[in-house]
Amino acid sequence: MSSEWVNNAIKKIDADFQRSADTHLIKLDIPSLTGIDLYLKDESTHPTGSLKHRLARSLFLYALCNGWIKENTAIIESSSGSTAVSEAYFARLLGLRFIAVMPNSTAKRKVEQIEFYGGECHFVDHSSEIYAESERLAKKLNGHYMDQFTYAERATDWRGNNNIAESIFSQMKKEPHPIPNWIVMSPGTGGTSATIGRFIRYQCLDTQLMVVDPENSVFFDYFHSKDKSLTCCSGSKIEGIGRPRPEPSFICGVINEMRKVPDAASIATIHWLEKLIGRKAGASTGTNLYGALQLAIEMRDKGEKGSIVTLLCDSGNRYLDTYYNTTWIEENVGELEEFNYFLNDIYHYDT
Repeated sequence: MSSEWVNNAIKKIDADFQRSADTHLIKLDIPSLTGIDLYLKDESTHPTGSLKHRLARSLFLYALCNGWIKENTAIIESSSGSTAVSEAYFARLLGLRFIAVMPNSTAKRKVEQIEFYGGECHFVDHSSEIYAESERLAKKLNGHYMDQFTYAERATDWRGNNNIAESIFSQMKKEPHPIPNWIVMSPGTGGTSATIGRFIRYQCLDTQLMVVDPENSVFFDYFHSKDKSLTCCSGSKIEGIGRPRPEPSFICGVINEMRKVPDAASIATIHWLEKLIGRKAGASTGTNLYGALQLAIEMRDKGEKGSIVTLLCDSGNRYLDTYYNTTWIEENVGELEEFNYFLNDIYHYDT
């Protein structure tokens, strides 16, 4: 009976995948960057609205095939929001209880979405507390701690099988510069950067991977020092990315370059992007795009031509009470003016 339930669970996830189309690749029209094409891989169009939909699907399949999830197994996850939303979706698909352990600062809209899919939210005071509390709950309930921060890099097949890297390169085939000079992304677990970096090397491509880290995160320092004992006392204000410790899924060896992006730059960039495409995006998209724009300007100034791809991770509608709230920005981030000048100079928008 247990084997039958697992088989049916895998079939349900596969059927759900077959009902889902691939995500779009949006080309940004920026006249000042002549000869340099900039693209956004729009992961907000997944059924649960973010890049983490891919991860959640992979984590569930990985755990099912490993024998960790059975009928009536409670699923527990450490998450600041988007992964929990996606995992709640798949838990409901399989009829399983789902509990997300998250900081109490998580955006209200994400909490509502987790609960919409039947998930439960269990809050802690600081992001560093989510790991131990998730383990405690899993033991208490005889459930399974999904642990995205450990298993993200190994649950996804980085060689292919429609992972995000394979999708990007397939969609780029008919573009003027089909092999990107750079792919830019920010780390939450590190799983997506591991997948993209490994795929680039496996396919023997000339693309380089740049990872951009927000403030209040240790990934940037860990990349340079390789010190696994690093910790950060303050949690990242850019939800979904940045961590207070080096996560097991963050693989330094696949990354060509890392940069630190100020939180104010991330938020200024999503407001600038809204003028460009008429849609709101989450602040992690701002982190990605700010880094990509820096690279594009450097390429332009060197007389280089080519393409850069980065990720639109989720919709800004989840963050109307934070990143699109003037009072919240003033109290938590401060002035954006310095970065508005930089961005407006790229596209001649008035502030």
